[in-house]
Amino acid sequence: MRLAKFNTNGNALRGADWGPGEPLWKRAPTRDADGHCVSDFMMLIPKLRERPQGYVRGVMNSIQRVFDAYGERVLFADLNLKLNVLWVSVRPIPGICLEMAAAIKTQVPEAVLVASRAEAMWAERSRSAKRRRR
Repeated sequence: MRLAKFNTNGNALRGADWGPGEPLWKRAPTRDADGHCVSDFMMLIPKLRERPQGYVRGVMNSIQRVFDAYGERVLFADLNLKLNVLWVSVRPIPGICLEMAAAIKTQVPEAVLVASRAEAMWAERSRSAKRRRR
């Protein structure tokens, strides 16, 4: 088991053929059906590929439950077991990336959101501003 890919479009995730496929930049959408740019985030799930197949399926099912809860807001997802990386593309809704990443982390505690330093600083400032308003 080297690479697992799955897409969502309101339906359940469907596992694609095992093995390498087209590069992510060719498969991941950049715009939704209305022409709006999509938002994306990436999560690292350390050592997932080294786990037993049953554990990996459990993780995939947990992620699927999160996607089901968000329904049509999830446009694309790719779980790369070779790299232990989950890529998710969603509709451009403010805060949805952090919200979904937190929901996935709740279901898969070892999952870690990958963000640039600028994004992390922006998120911290946003949280601080919300605390001050309370």
